[in-house]
Amino acid sequence: MSASTPNLTTGEAHPLRSAMKYDDDRERVPDSGTASSMKAVQIAEPESAPSSPEENLPKRQFSAGLAKRLSGRSPMPLANSSRSSLRSQTSLEALGDLPRAISTQQLQEDCAQPQPPRRHRLDAVGERIIAQVADWLEHERTKRHNRKVRRAHGSRRKQRKEDAEGSELQSTIQARRFSIDSQSSDVSLDRLQKIIDDSMSSLGLSAIPHHSPRLGRKSQRRRSIALHRTASSDTEFYDGDVLVPACDGVLDNSKTLSYVGGNAVNEAESTVKRREEKERRAWLVFKNEVIRLAHTLRLKGWRRVPLDTGDTISVERLSGALTNAVYVVTPPEGITSKPESGKKNPAKLLLRVYGPQAEHIIDRENELSVLRRLARKKIGPRLLGTFANGRFEQYLNAITLTAEDLKDPDTSKQIAKRMRELHDGMELLEDEKIGGPAVLKNWDNWLTRVSQVISFLDAKMLAGGSGPVRNPADAWKEYGFVCGTDWPTFKAMFDKYRQYLFDRYGGTKVVREHLVFCHNDTQYGNILRVRPDDKKSPLLLPNYEHKQLVVIDFEYAAANVRGYEFANHFTEWCYDYHDEERSFACNVDRYPTHDQQYRLIKSYVNHRPEFPHPGASTPVLTPVTTPNMDPSTPSLPPATGGSTSSIVEFMLDARVPPGGWKEEEKRREDQAEEQIKSLIEEARLWRPICSAMWIAWGIMQAKIPGLDPVESPGTTAAPEEEEGDDQGFDYLRYAQERAMFFWGDCVTLGLAKLEDLPEAVRNNIKFSQH
Repeated sequence: MSASTPNLTTGEAHPLRSAMKYDDDRERVPDSGTASSMKAVQIAEPESAPSSPEENLPKRQFSAGLAKRLSGRSPMPLANSSRSSLRSQTSLEALGDLPRAISTQQLQEDCAQPQPPRRHRLDAVGERIIAQVADWLEHERTKRHNRKVRRAHGSRRKQRKEDAEGSELQSTIQARRFSIDSQSSDVSLDRLQKIIDDSMSSLGLSAIPHHSPRLGRKSQRRRSIALHRTASSDTEFYDGDVLVPACDGVLDNSKTLSYVGGNAVNEAESTVKRREEKERRAWLVFKNEVIRLAHTLRLKGWRRVPLDTGDTISVERLSGALTNAVYVVTPPEGITSKPESGKKNPAKLLLRVYGPQAEHIIDRENELSVLRRLARKKIGPRLLGTFANGRFEQYLNAITLTAEDLKDPDTSKQIAKRMRELHDGMELLEDEKIGGPAVLKNWDNWLTRVSQVISFLDAKMLAGGSGPVRNPADAWKEYGFVCGTDWPTFKAMFDKYRQYLFDRYGGTKVVREHLVFCHNDTQYGNILRVRPDDKKSPLLLPNYEHKQLVVIDFEYAAANVRGYEFANHFTEWCYDYHDEERSFACNVDRYPTHDQQYRLIKSYVNHRPEFPHPGASTPVLTPVTTPNMDPSTPSLPPATGGSTSSIVEFMLDARVPPGGWKEEEKRREDQAEEQIKSLIEEARLWRPICSAMWIAWGIMQAKIPGLDPVESPGTTAAPEEEEGDDQGFDYLRYAQERAMFFWGDCVTLGLAKLEDLPEAVRNNIKFSQH
C-alpha cells in the first residue's frame, strides 16, 4: 500500500493529509473528540498558492459536446472499490475540491469481496471459437457413431446372404478397412478434443462456453435495406445482386428435336414400332438428364423427383423459337397432387437449350448479366439455373401471341405500352452508351464470320458447283446469291447506307444521345399473355390490362434507338414462323399500314409508365425526344402528351397559361403529333439496317456442308442434320428473303437504282408502300 493511502484496517486515528501533496504542506492534527466518533477518512483541502494576476482573470467556459462528454475520459479499471473511490475523489478534488466521507467497514467489505477477472476482447473471441468447434466435434462424433451402427447391421445382413469362405474373406477385408478408417478418424477427433481442453485451461474455463448469435447493428441495417428492395419471388439476392445457381453440365438434345415424344409413358399403350421405340429411348435418356440437372442446380421442389425416373415427367418442345430449342418440363402428377408438409412441390420449368451456332452470335455472359439486371426490376421470367449449353427459367401460365394477334388494335396498343415501360424503366450502363447502337456492334462483331460463310457460298455459285436442289434446305440455290448480289457489292451498299444514316443525324454523337434499352427482337413468339388465376387480379383492371403481356428472350437486348425497335417490330408483322411450307418468307403485304403504325406509336408517346417503388425500376426521367434527322423535321421539345408529374397541374392557384387552357391543350397535341411523325420516319430510316442484321444472323445460323465451321464446346448438331427431321428452319432462304427487302429500302431511299441491280434481284425485290 502506498504512503498516500491511509491504513483503514485499524481503529487508530492517523493524521489526514491531502491526496495531492505539495512541498509546503503542514501536518494538521485533527480534533481528538471528533476523530474517534466519526471514524472516517477525510481528505484535507490543499492550501491555495498565491495566484498571479493572470489567474485572477475570469476564464471563458465552453460546454463540451456529446462526443467529448462520452469519450473525453478513459474508462476506470475494475479494481477494488476503495481505491477507485479514492482516485475518483482525487480527480473530483482537483475540479471541485469537494470533501467525501467513506465508511471504514464498507471499505473492508469491498476489499474482502472477490472481483471478477478482467475480460479482454481476445478472450471472448477465443471462447466463441472454442464453443463452435466443440459443437461441431459433438455433431461429428454422433454422425460417425450412427454410421458405424449402420455398417455393423449391414455387414451382418450381408454375411448371412454370402457364401461361406469367399464372402467371409471379402467381408473381413471390408471390415478391416472400415475399422482402420474409423480408428484414424477417432484419433483425429481425440487430438482435436485435446486441443480444446488445453485452450480452455489457458483461458481459465471450466466448461465449454455457450454463445448465442446476436443481432448486431449491421444485420439490422441489412434487414432495413431488404425491406425497401423489390425482389422477384424465389430469386436469391446477395448484397443487391441476383444469385443464380450454375453448373458445367451439358445437355444433349440432338435426338429430341421433334415436337412430340416427350410425354409421360402410359403402360397401357400397345407395342410401338422400331423407330418410335428408338425415339422413345432417346427421350427417356434426355428426360433423365433433365432431372439430374435439376438436382444438381437444386431447383426448388425437384429433389422430390427421384433420379432415373424420366418416364414419369413430361417434356414438350415449343415451336416458334429460332435461336434455341425450348421445352416445357412438367413434374410427375403424383408428387404435385400429394404435397408433403414442409416440402415444396416441384413447379413447371421452362428449359432452354442453346442452338448449335448460337455461340458465334450471342455473348452468353452479357446475356446473363442483362437477365440479372432485369430480375432486379422484375421484368420477364425469373432465371432459375444455368448450365453449359442452356438454362432453366420460370414457367409462366401464359399463351404465346400469334401473327394475327399483332394486328389486333388493343393488343397493338398494349405492346406499345410495354415497350415504353422497358425503354424508360431500364437505365443504360455507361459502356452501353459509349458503345453506340447494338445493331452496329453486332454487325461489326459478326462481319468476319459472315464474310467467311458468304464468300464460300458465292464461290460455289460462281463456279457452278452449288449442287442440285435435293431438299427444302437447298431452295436458296434456285435464286442465286444469298444476298442478292455478290458479297463485295452487298457490303459496299451497306457501308454507303451506314454513312447516310449518320449524316441524317448529324454524327454518331447525336445517335448516342438517343439510345434507350431495347429488346431488339419483339416478334410475336417472344410476347406472352399471362392468364390470371384469380378473378380479382389487378391485371384484369383496365389500367393494368397491358401488364398481362410479358416479353421473353432477351438474348439480343441492348442499347438502340427507339426507331430501330419499331422498325424491327413492324417487320415481324411480315412473318409467320408457324407456316408449314414458308416459315422463312417475308410477306411485305402484311407490313403495318400508316394507320396501324400511327396507332401503336401514339399509344407509346402518350403512355406514362408507373413505377410504384424505386427498387422495382429506375425510370428514365427524360421524356421522349426525337432527333433532328432532316431539315424539314423540326427538333421537338420534351414530350407532353398525356399526364405528367408536374406539381403545377395539382396547384389550385396555378397561373393560366397564355391563351387559356384550350390553347395549351392544343399545343400539347401538336407536339405529340410531331413526335409520332418523327418516330414513324425514324423507324423507316432504321429498317434497312434491321434487315442487314438479320441477314447476317441467318447466314451464321445455317449449317453449311463442307465449310468446316468452328465447333464450340457444348454445342449439338443442327436440326437439319438430324435423321428424319424435316422441320428445320431454312436460315439461308430466310436471309435471302430479307436481302430482297433490304435492296427495296435502299432503292426507296435513293441509295441504289433499280436498273443497276442484277436481274434476279429485280425480279424478287420487295417494296413496302408504308
